[in-house]
This record gives sequence, structure tokens and C-alpha cells, in this order.
Amino acid sequence: MTSSKRLVVVGAGPGGYEAALAGAAAGLDVTLIERGKLGGACLNWGCIPTKHLLAATLAVECLTAQAKQKLASGTVTPDLAAVQAKKKKLLSATHNAMAAHLGKVGVRLVTGNLTAVATGSAEVSGGGSVEHIPFDSLILALGSRPAAFPGVKPDGKAVLGVAPVLDFEAAPESFVIVGAGAIGLEIATIYHRLGTKVTLVDAAPRLAPAEDPDVSKVVAQVMRRAGIDARPGVKVESLVTDENGRARLTLAGGETVVADKALVAIGRFAATIVPGLAECGAMFADDNPNRAWLRTDDTLQTAPGIYAVGDCNGRVLLAHAASSQGVYAARHAAGLEPGPYAPGPIPGCYYGSPEIMRVGAIAAPGDTISEAPFVANPIAQAHADTAGFARVVWKDGQVAGITAVGHGASTMGTLATVMVAQAWTREQAEALVFPHPGLDETLKAALLGEMKVKA
Repeated sequence: MTSSKRLVVVGAGPGGYEAALAGAAAGLDVTLIERGKLGGACLNWGCIPTKHLLAATLAVECLTAQAKQKLASGTVTPDLAAVQAKKKKLLSATHNAMAAHLGKVGVRLVTGNLTAVATGSAEVSGGGSVEHIPFDSLILALGSRPAAFPGVKPDGKAVLGVAPVLDFEAAPESFVIVGAGAIGLEIATIYHRLGTKVTLVDAAPRLAPAEDPDVSKVVAQVMRRAGIDARPGVKVESLVTDENGRARLTLAGGETVVADKALVAIGRFAATIVPGLAECGAMFADDNPNRAWLRTDDTLQTAPGIYAVGDCNGRVLLAHAASSQGVYAARHAAGLEPGPYAPGPIPGCYYGSPEIMRVGAIAAPGDTISEAPFVANPIAQAHADTAGFARVVWKDGQVAGITAVGHGASTMGTLATVMVAQAWTREQAEALVFPHPGLDETLKAALLGEMKVKA
């Protein structure tokens, strides 16, 4: 039964969509506002499209690895246009399924832009009309937007953001990528497999700069061996489309790199500028609109009755984190979650080559660690892909963090998260029976390996 308590959710990405469903399940009268496609950045131009392209190109990498060991010969060429057609079909089906599910549980879906907020009312513009939607609680799931800086920003010509890059129906012959985080590394993997000459640059001193430095070393080694021109620690002066319609990258010191296309993947900015929000008491992290993440209290409220979930609060910019926050916020608004938001450790994964998984603490000098290499893993051996390792960080004899880099490292994410969340001991890990053969055996070896102090 639907109550008279009204919940308005703005944004139908992972956080907003799950918030709307949770609100409906809690008996609230839910309205979901979305200006574009359901699913947000994750479904439409992020997590999901990249995985379609990574899966479609994986055969190239597998055959190359086998050929290097003289175990196979020949070539495989993915049909990128066909891959894109399949991707679009699957995304469309997902959009339809999401809309149908929202309707089934009684969520009202409104297409339009949130143009203003006042106490108890959200103004939405769309289709030439303006609607004022009353609420008792408001959940903002506004997401984020690609970062750009003067001289380094998409121009819609040869210098692009991630969305158009994921829609290419033919691979460019050469490609410059600025940014070596998850997006940059995954896109580099995809187009390198398709035969593109890839140059990857980042001002940070190492690839995957948010991860363990030893992970960065493995990523750099694997990418360079594959033939990717990876250049961390390089400052970019400018990135523009030249007179020939190609991307021209100018580095500090004057060196230039010219490529058919370029991707700007240098992080995310806040997307929180809504008239009236500050007047409602919303808390911002910074006066600069590019860094104006919505600050939240321990119940994810940025103002009384106004919640901020997902990317827009700047806590953790991951789809599964947004989903968790969205569910909590809706249930808190319904009076079903009296306590503070306390999700536990949140795993993060990179799905390029090599894969990266990390949950909990990253090893710092002086920490107690144990580790094991992938080179002894029979599954990694069978795939001729043995670079990398798994590492455990210990605090007071309990698991505080797990990192893995290498073949299929992302598959360890759920088990690793359970171990960190429950602060497993070495004895618990020793008592657990792992399947053989399996990639998780490298995690087991790391858990039971020699403990040492990280230098």
C-alpha cells in the first residue's frame, strides 16, 4: 500500500534507480525524474558499454598470447560495427526493462530537467512545460560530469570525451588518451586489441595512480610489453584538433604527438548546480562549481529531508556505491533506517589488461603484508597471462585490505570484500576450502604466505 509520504528522486542512474525501487518497496509515493536515458553514465557511456567492448575484443588478446607460445596461429578481427549494433540492442532492452519495472512497482517516471528546488517542491522543465512536484523527501542522484581543463577538453572533432569513443564503428589507426585511471586504461586496452596505435599519457607519476604503486608497475610492464606507448609523469600543455582534422597533443618541453583521435579521461567534476539548492540548506564541499560536491551528514542528508547519493556527494564514484547509498536514503526517508549509513568496505575494479581489484586498505610502508604471484596459478598459466600478484594488508592479525592485479583479478572482488568486511584471521582463511584449479588460489596463497613488513 502506498503511503501519503512523497519521495522525489532526481536522476535514474544506479543510485537514483535503486532509490526509487527501495522507496516504492517501503510504501512511499515515488516520482523519479530523469532528463535522459535510464541507467545514467554507468549503463549508457561507462561501466556497461566498456565491458561489451572488452569482451568483444578479448579473443584478440587470447590468440596473441597463445601465438607467442607457438600454441596457435592465425588472426581474429572483431567486427566493431556489429559489436556496436549488439551493444545498442542490449542497452535498449535494458532501458525498456527498467522502465517496465518502475511502472510495475508504481514509480511515476517524469522526463525533464530539475531546474529549481524550493522547500518541499522540485521544479522540472521538459517538453515545453514546467511542473512543480511536491515532496516530503528529496533524493538527489545527480551524478558527475567528465572533467576538463583549459587546453585539454573535448571539442567534438578529433578530441573527444568517453561517450563518442564508445560508439566508434571503426577503430582509428592512432589514438591518444589523456588520463591513466580506470577509463583511460580500459579504453587503451580495447583499441590496442583492435590494432590501434595507442599513446597513453598522464601527469601523475604512474599509471593507475590511485592504486598500490606495485600495481602500477605491473600495469606499466604489461601495457608496454603489449606495445602501448604508456607515459606517466608527463604534463600536457594542450590537446586540440589541428588543421588536418587530427588530434595534436603538445607535451611539456614541446614534444608533439599527432593521432587520428584523442580521448580526455582526466577524472570527474561535480554536477550539482541547481538553483535554490543552497537556499534549502544544502552543504557544498567547495565554492568552485567544478568541485562543489554535495556534503552529507551520516544519514546522507545535505539538508533536512534532502539526500545526496552517488557521484554527486563525492564520497565514492562507483556505481555499486551509488546503489547502496540510494537504497539506504530511500529507506531512511521512509523511517526504516534509524541508524547512520555504514556500508563497510567498497571494492573497486579495473577491467583492462591487466585487471585490478582492490578493497580496503592499500599497503603503506611499515604495514604488515603477505602476497603471492600469479605466475604459479594454473588458470593464469593456461591463459599464458601470469603477470601480477595478490597482496593482503594485515592489521592486528586481521585482514584490512586486499589488492590483486593480473588475469581475472576482478573475479576475486566479492570474496575479498567479505574477508575485509569481516576482518578475517589467518586461521579462518586456512580453514576455507578453495576450488582447484581457480584464480582464487592465488588469493589463498597470499593469505597464507609469509608475513613481512612493507618497505
